[in-house]
Amino acid sequence: MPAITVDDILVLPRLPRPDVTSVQRPVRTVVTAETQHEGAGFQVRRPFPSLGLRTADPFILLDEMGPVTYEPHEAKGAPWHPHRGFETVTYVLDGTMVHHDSHGGGGVISEGDTQWMTAGSGILHDELPSEQIVMAGGRMHGFQLWVNLPRAQKMAAPRYQDLRAQELMLVSSHDGGALMRIIAGNIGGFEGPGSTHTPIAYAHASISPGGQLETLWPQQFTAMVYVISGSGTVGAERRPVRAGQLVVLGKGDSLVISSDTKQDSLTGDMEVLLLGGQPLREPVVQYGPFVMNTRQEIIDAVEDFQAGRMGRIPAEHLSGKRLGA
Repeated sequence: MPAITVDDILVLPRLPRPDVTSVQRPVRTVVTAETQHEGAGFQVRRPFPSLGLRTADPFILLDEMGPVTYEPHEAKGAPWHPHRGFETVTYVLDGTMVHHDSHGGGGVISEGDTQWMTAGSGILHDELPSEQIVMAGGRMHGFQLWVNLPRAQKMAAPRYQDLRAQELMLVSSHDGGALMRIIAGNIGGFEGPGSTHTPIAYAHASISPGGQLETLWPQQFTAMVYVISGSGTVGAERRPVRAGQLVVLGKGDSLVISSDTKQDSLTGDMEVLLLGGQPLREPVVQYGPFVMNTRQEIIDAVEDFQAGRMGRIPAEHLSGKRLGA
């Protein structure tokens, strides 16, 4: 897990410690991610939507891709497919992903990078492991988060943000026991580089064995903690959690995560994602890769896709030639 880090965490700016008047968010529920297959057949762990958590407004989906080590010619991705009505946020911990779209765009994201794609009115794209990983094999690990768009911005123009690892906002806990990488939103007064249509906060934190992460969290936002690896507790009630589990927190203005003194993880730390946002409280009608507000809008999306109004696959990608890093 070579996400961006620092040699000396004590040189980083520090998150303010919530004062005694802050209200710690209690644990509402703990969901264990379900395993399934996506794209061309790669395996993901999905905490939501699932039987344990059907909705997570303003988010639509969270998938953990891997960790997996592929043999040569074994790696798979998501071939050309459409999207409309939301944003995909892909955060890579290991490996390299290559993407292309029907508007002629594309790019490469590697360890610690984030690709933020606003599908908006509609786009076709693919997401594939790099040519090197396909040919030689290698480790892949990452996350894809789907962020819903409000009704007024469902048909926004598609756009990309490629956020490089070194652009993320790095901060430490008040005592230096945890490193946080803020991808988007404001956490404890520190702002991530991601530009969002829907107000959210999204971060990756590494908590040292026996350490604790206490931080303020926007009161109007939902709050969730997904355990990437390792184990510990969440909340003032110290609810035990382990890798592959998502904690949904209740109302409050701060949260606390504690790391067990012994960690069974690649980094030796407890690794977690923190995410939450301003609920849209709008109707959600989803049909596969389309997320809209009404059934008629879904019908329109399917018709627009079939008519080529979301763009067409570039000719060079129809020839069978693979474009990569």
